[in-house]
Amino acid sequence: MPDTPQRTDGPAGWLDRAEARDGAAAWDGAEARNRAQARDVGAARDGVASGDGAIAWGGGFQERHDRCPEGAARRQPSAPAGIGHPRRPNPRNPAPCTPELWPAASDFIRAHHAEERLGDPTPRLAEAYAEIAETGTYRHTERELTFGARVAWRNANRCIGRLYWNSLHVRDRRHLTAAEDIAAACTDHLRGASQGGRIRPLITVFAPDAPDRPGPRIWNEQLIRYAGYVQRDGRVVGDPRNEGLTALARRLGWRGGDGTPFDVLPLIVQGTDDKPRCFDLPPDAVLEVPIEHEDHDWWAGLRLRWHAVPALSTMCLEIGGICYQAAPFNGWYMGTEIGARNLADTDRYDLLPRIAERLGLDTTSDRSLWKDRALVELNRAVLYSFDRAGVTVTDHHTESRRFLTHLDREERKGRTVGADWSWIVPPISGSATPVFHRTYDTTERTPAYVQHPEALARASGDFLV
Repeated sequence: MPDTPQRTDGPAGWLDRAEARDGAAAWDGAEARNRAQARDVGAARDGVASGDGAIAWGGGFQERHDRCPEGAARRQPSAPAGIGHPRRPNPRNPAPCTPELWPAASDFIRAHHAEERLGDPTPRLAEAYAEIAETGTYRHTERELTFGARVAWRNANRCIGRLYWNSLHVRDRRHLTAAEDIAAACTDHLRGASQGGRIRPLITVFAPDAPDRPGPRIWNEQLIRYAGYVQRDGRVVGDPRNEGLTALARRLGWRGGDGTPFDVLPLIVQGTDDKPRCFDLPPDAVLEVPIEHEDHDWWAGLRLRWHAVPALSTMCLEIGGICYQAAPFNGWYMGTEIGARNLADTDRYDLLPRIAERLGLDTTSDRSLWKDRALVELNRAVLYSFDRAGVTVTDHHTESRRFLTHLDREERKGRTVGADWSWIVPPISGSATPVFHRTYDTTERTPAYVQHPEALARASGDFLV
């Protein structure tokens, strides 16, 4: 994270930087400044307003390793200069205080109080500062955790489905640190999210990193992933994206599935101060949809299916400088994520040639647009199958219109919406959707869901055990 004077990320309007200076004088004026900020909350809120799972989250979030302290509280503590709190630590016994943590914590607390109209944040700021000064970190209240997780979704520039951000259900499981307990909670998460097909946005937050110990880790990119078995001739049965994680699971003792293209991988969970371990997901926790086509009986013979809950599990939830490295979350699928990416990409299931052949299309030239025609039919099959099974899914035209509704709502509330055009525009029929014909503010804000390079390495099986 950049030094405080250079910070432009996050809610810049929430914290008067003078409060970061030495001496009690900076704190004496804090209450007056808070009242002034509350009168101009709209301006102060400018800073807060995929791949798989992008409908609710933008599954391929940007890597912002420098934006997230990644366990900022774990960094070497330094003796605090007076940073605006009336209770100074005893100079004979310097308390561990991370310089990077306090500005982020203060920003977040002020934002929370301003947006939810909680009144003067001074008492909560004093409490958080004292906790940081004593322990090197601080603990969010349940209300802060819920607010932070929801706003992190609202701040996700690559997510088209943010209209629903305030409906996110937050499960606080910060007391869990053992791998088996975390795996069990993830299983419960999947059951609670699927609800027999009525998918609900859900996040389960486990213990964060702390000065004296790391938090837990979930190695899978998503809670549900299909294995990729590399054959002797180099072909992959299953999902090539997961061949590294599949090999890692085998090294950790997983015996493998039935060898089908859709074998569900075990969860690979690393508890606090522990090695990663494998845990099989029970069948009742994995809701899957067979993919068939409304007009082609032969489609069922392809034996395609996909899981219903896109629960991303390697993203770090960063709230006020605290890193929750294990915080799996889900929304529901937009059909194109499955039909135009997972099943169609050449480095995934690469189904377009097979489907084009069965449709009798001329594949000798791209000018026949056989890929486009096969792609549309594959996406039709996904939407038809999910609807037939009674499982929540959305289409890219509907979701594009809803995103513009989200923009209008946020702008009426005085909040600027950041967006990454290359992710907001759907992977098919882009110019036929209203989100195509716009430009967007690309500013990234906090709280945020952040992807760390080492988490990607773990998910690809390239991380040393």
